[in-house]
Amino acid sequence: MALVASASAQSRWAMGRTEIVLGGGGMGYVGDLNNQSVFEVPGLSVAGGVRYRIDNRWALQGEVGYGRIGCDKDYIARRNLSFRSDIVEATFTVQFNFRPFGMGGSEARWTPYIYGGLGAFHFCPEAEIEIEGEGRRWVELEPLGTEGQYLEAYPDRGPYRLMQLCFPFGVGVRVKLNKTFSLTAEYGFRKTWTDYLDDVSTTYVGSAALTEGEPNGVLAARLADRSGEVEGGSENAAGIKRGDDSLDDWYTCFRLSVGVSLETLLGWTRSKKCD
Repeated sequence: MALVASASAQSRWAMGRTEIVLGGGGMGYVGDLNNQSVFEVPGLSVAGGVRYRIDNRWALQGEVGYGRIGCDKDYIARRNLSFRSDIVEATFTVQFNFRPFGMGGSEARWTPYIYGGLGAFHFCPEAEIEIEGEGRRWVELEPLGTEGQYLEAYPDRGPYRLMQLCFPFGVGVRVKLNKTFSLTAEYGFRKTWTDYLDDVSTTYVGSAALTEGEPNGVLAARLADRSGEVEGGSENAAGIKRGDDSLDDWYTCFRLSVGVSLETLLGWTRSKKCD
């Protein structure tokens, strides 16, 4: 009986330190088409996860999130490229509170914090284009090899992987509303190890090479070089710089989240069953 009582007490202690977290906000992108504003947040995002407080300074959080990044206005107007991409990510982070924070009555009611960890994400860049007989539609860019990834003439440009690792880190503020609920505002960065979130990285390969080299070559050529769509613009020759492969792309997240105590949540569930 004593062992059962001890196990029950430890379980309640752990549940009292665990929160279910749900939130939403925005997701932005910094890369070859947007290197001007790190705080630009053009797409929505949602996320959910579990946070466990080790003590009143340290916490662990696992989270799954979805959002959309993109850029419909190239900062180099004559290049005239654009894209969007859905992001699905899973992250595990360690958080440090600058003030002693907990859901009890003795800790601080609010605290700023920092976090860092490791994550994985899936992306799939698309661009919108007018296709005769079909109207305007979104086309996946990776299968087209817009920078010669599928051409024998460019053996050093293999297809890029759509599943990648990331390093999530950022800052936030957490407020204790009562013993059950907390509210969090957070801004985070995702350092990636790919330069193809936007499908732009190196140099143009020329329309002729793309048109002749792939079954979808005509479509690949149109989406690889859209300078001719701009008034006064013209097609770029092979070898002209299209992107900057010295820097990888990043994406950012801003979220407002609500945390609810797992102990309270399970208590509500049990009370409903009893009713």
